[in-house]
Amino acid sequence: MPILGHGIDLVEVARVQAMLDDHGERFLTRCYTEGERAYCAANPSRMAEHLAGRFAAKEAVLKVLGTGWSGGIAWTDVEVVREASGKPGVRLAGEAAAVAAGLGITTILLSISHTSTHAMASAIGVSDDSQAEP
Repeated sequence: MPILGHGIDLVEVARVQAMLDDHGERFLTRCYTEGERAYCAANPSRMAEHLAGRFAAKEAVLKVLGTGWSGGIAWTDVEVVREASGKPGVRLAGEAAAVAAGLGITTILLSISHTSTHAMASAIGVSDDSQAEP
C-alpha cells in the first residue's frame, strides 16, 4: 500500500465561528455536505470545533491531491464521513475523485483532532496497487 501523498492543516476554531456568524447558511452549504452539517449540528455547543475539524480535513485532502481549490474542485467534493468504527473517513466526488483516480489514490487515511481553540487534520493518500510510484 504505497503512500502517494500527505497533507496536514491547522485551523483556528474562532475563524470558522466568524465565518458561521458572518455568512450562516451560505457558508455551511458552500463548504459542507448535508451529512457533515447534520453531524456537526448534532452537538451545538461544539459545532464550530467539529466544523473546523472538517475544514482542516478538506484542506489536508486537497494537499494530498496537490491541487488546492483550483481546477473545478468544490468544497463539497471532499466529504468527511464517520465510519462504522467511529473513525473519520473521506468520500470524494466530482473533480476531486477524478484527480485522485488520476494519481492512483484509492484510499485516503484521515485523522482529525481538535480543542476549543484549534483543529488539525492529517490526510494520507495511498494506493491499493503495490506497484504504484509516489
